[in-house]
Amino acid sequence: MPLLDRVMTLVKANINDLIDKAEDPEKLLKQLLLDMQNQFMQVKTQVAIAIAGQHLLEKKHQENMNQQNEWLRKAELAIQKNEDGLARVAVERAVTYENASKNFAQQIEEQADQVRILRDALHRLEQKMTETRTRTELLIAQHRRAKLGLRTGLSDSQEFRRELALDRMQGKVIEAEALQQGTLEGAKPDKFAMLEKSDQVDRLLADLRARATRALT
Repeated sequence: MPLLDRVMTLVKANINDLIDKAEDPEKLLKQLLLDMQNQFMQVKTQVAIAIAGQHLLEKKHQENMNQQNEWLRKAELAIQKNEDGLARVAVERAVTYENASKNFAQQIEEQADQVRILRDALHRLEQKMTETRTRTELLIAQHRRAKLGLRTGLSDSQEFRRELALDRMQGKVIEAEALQQGTLEGAKPDKFAMLEKSDQVDRLLADLRARATRALT
């Protein structure tokens, strides 16, 4: 994901090298913090979008489960009325909703992975941003004191450069492609799929008939 790539680039930046090459270290550090804050807000927004997507998938999953149960209820009623044709139609509809429900369940797992990746990136970036802000405030104060010292002859530029150097930033944001939020894709059923569905319908009908028989005894 480009957003995570940009975040990772910020976190892995060699601050020591940047400061050594900068004509104005204070300005550079302020810009670095601004960039990190901008990326933080973007990641935070993506987390909210991903969570909303997960909730939508969970709602669709539940809706299909409810429809599956409703068509199974209708199939049971048809069997009780000796309407085998209607019972089969109802079971076929129930199987369709069951398969859709399974597909949504898979998508929910993938979306949960995406939420986890983004939340982890947000947490790592927040930690790094807090650390960098604290160090930047210290460096700015040192920079201003050193500039005053240079004007009064109390320090030299090489000593100031060594004092300004930040420790190498450690850790990195997890690099991963956020899994796309999927939707059910319609595909032409082949003969094997049709046979499998027919077998599934037959088994459900047999089970419903057995349950109806037990209820009458």
